[in-house]
Amino acid sequence: MDRIMEPLRRIDALLSHIPPGFDSLLSRLAIAQVFWASGQTKVEGFGLKPGIVDLFREEYHLPLVPPEIAAPLAATAEHVFPILLVLGLFTRLSALGLLGMTAVIQIFVYPESWTVHILWAAILVHLIRAGSGPIALDAYFPTTYHRKVTGQ
Repeated sequence: MDRIMEPLRRIDALLSHIPPGFDSLLSRLAIAQVFWASGQTKVEGFGLKPGIVDLFREEYHLPLVPPEIAAPLAATAEHVFPILLVLGLFTRLSALGLLGMTAVIQIFVYPESWTVHILWAAILVHLIRAGSGPIALDAYFPTTYHRKVTGQ
């Protein structure tokens, strides 16, 4: 039995050396790329691509928010929140905003794509719960990182 357990103990010891916050860093980079890429499909230069408002009107059918407001709002959020996530600045707030977008996309736009959206949600919930980790600008603000990790 020890022949089987010893390699497992070594692997466990090796894995315990993963730096704290590395999971949050990878999560921030991965989900930022998803939303940044989506935002890039909506813009041309500093404006919306022609037809994006029509896409929101004809395909997305968002309730309560007119397409003329929803399209630039979505494009802006898909650029601002990923930048903040990459920097690790206002991580929890940015992840919460993107989780809200994910919920809207899942419920109103592409309900059949739940297998992708649940992965996004898992990453975003991790960031909301754990925060940015120490490899982030948030680490320099006591109220966003320090208190959570050290209990201060």
